[in-house]
Amino acid sequence: MNEISSPSFNQAVEQLSSLPGIGKKTAVRLVLHLLNRTSEEVTAFGDAFSVLPQQINYCKSCFTITDTDYCSICINPNRATNSICVVENVLDVYAIENTNQFKGKYHVLGGIISPMEGIGPNDIKLNELFARVEQEKTEELILALSATMEGDATNFYVFKKLQHLPVKLTTIARGIGIGDELEYTDELTLGRSILNRVPFENTLLMK
Repeated sequence: MNEISSPSFNQAVEQLSSLPGIGKKTAVRLVLHLLNRTSEEVTAFGDAFSVLPQQINYCKSCFTITDTDYCSICINPNRATNSICVVENVLDVYAIENTNQFKGKYHVLGGIISPMEGIGPNDIKLNELFARVEQEKTEELILALSATMEGDATNFYVFKKLQHLPVKLTTIARGIGIGDELEYTDELTLGRSILNRVPFENTLLMK
């Protein structure tokens, strides 16, 4: 689409359209909407993003986003300390939390094993996970990765690495379709999948 004869406007459109899922037309509408806000509101909007690199940290325990050393879930004394739910990214933590069906803690891998993309076990937070399981004497590890070939490969890698420990490995029930991402799964389906989780060994027998 043609640019508007304002370098400042076009730069704002370029920045917004660089975000995933936002095309040029949507970016133009968003910038026009911001122009109808007060200067104070627009400044507050920009400030909220400009401070992100300085103020956002990753939890030293589970690697989700936090403003402090440890996230609110990890320091919550009401969360179960004997179970850890393993997820691919921070969005999955939010998706599972919205179901209100899991009361343990999390471990964000920051990706999944994908040889095609050059992502190996050492490129994600797997070694940190194994150390947590041993140090915290975890009783159950819930593998809540996406139902993809890469997710299954990561699950199997974790299974093989932890076979020598007395930890129960479970995986969320396959109410979630093959290839589905957790963040796009509706809360009811995801909640049932967590409640009806099955031993990981059972999924191996099904293949």
